[in-house]
Amino acid sequence: MKSKYMAVIPFLFAFGVLLISGCSITTQKSTSSQENMPEIIIGSDDFPPFNYSDENGEPAGIDVDIANEALGRLGYKPVFTKIVWDDKDKDLENKEIDCLWGCFSMDGRENDYKWAGPYMVSRQVVAVNENSNIKKLSDLSGKVIAVQASTKPEDIFLNRMNPSIPLVKDVYSLENRKLLFTSLGKGYVDAIAAHETSIQQYIKDYGAKIRILDEAILTTGIGVAFPKNTDSELPEKLTEVFKEMRKDGSEEKILKKYLPETSGYLEVDKIEDN
Repeated sequence: MKSKYMAVIPFLFAFGVLLISGCSITTQKSTSSQENMPEIIIGSDDFPPFNYSDENGEPAGIDVDIANEALGRLGYKPVFTKIVWDDKDKDLENKEIDCLWGCFSMDGRENDYKWAGPYMVSRQVVAVNENSNIKKLSDLSGKVIAVQASTKPEDIFLNRMNPSIPLVKDVYSLENRKLLFTSLGKGYVDAIAAHETSIQQYIKDYGAKIRILDEAILTTGIGVAFPKNTDSELPEKLTEVFKEMRKDGSEEKILKKYLPETSGYLEVDKIEDN
């Protein structure tokens, strides 16, 4: 089994590749009508409901709202910039961004970055077409699955460290997240794997006939990733603010704007205790 990139599915090129990049200076002062706060440049990609552009082209979503609240309490102004997610480590190393904030799961990456969080719980799941005969994870054996490149589902299905993960025939690693749903809808793959919330959002937005399997492939905390060698105390301070926001109800208030049910996503303590 091996990971196959977009070149193996030529017809998907018709949908294009989202070209996104961004850079800025981390100490630049805000010139807006807001308080003159130092800016924190945040690298993320298009990942509804966590990060997307609203009708005015402005950043919106769960992560954007949490960042505005949390960093605002610390006296910073968050500035979200779209990056190619596969290039995230290079962008951090080149100091084009200060941190990564985009529904980024911490599991297995604890020593790769200096983390703030977790601020939320995420389930990584598998989804299939509504009429698929795939009912449980074991039914994926010998099938073809699509994942977003350099994400946790890619690692899970390629390396199979968890014995409950079946051996699939092929893993298609796609740079553009939206192509996962195109591939599944057109029948080019048997299943896709991603964050449960992102799949639910796609179903809501497009009325897609997609069914999420009951078994999660991973339940993990998501956090904000800073460079591993940073000497900044911001990650620690941000972690404490996340705790405050869960305690005072402000994080739940944000989640209710985007999710029909919030309780499971706020059970961060259970993740940290495991």
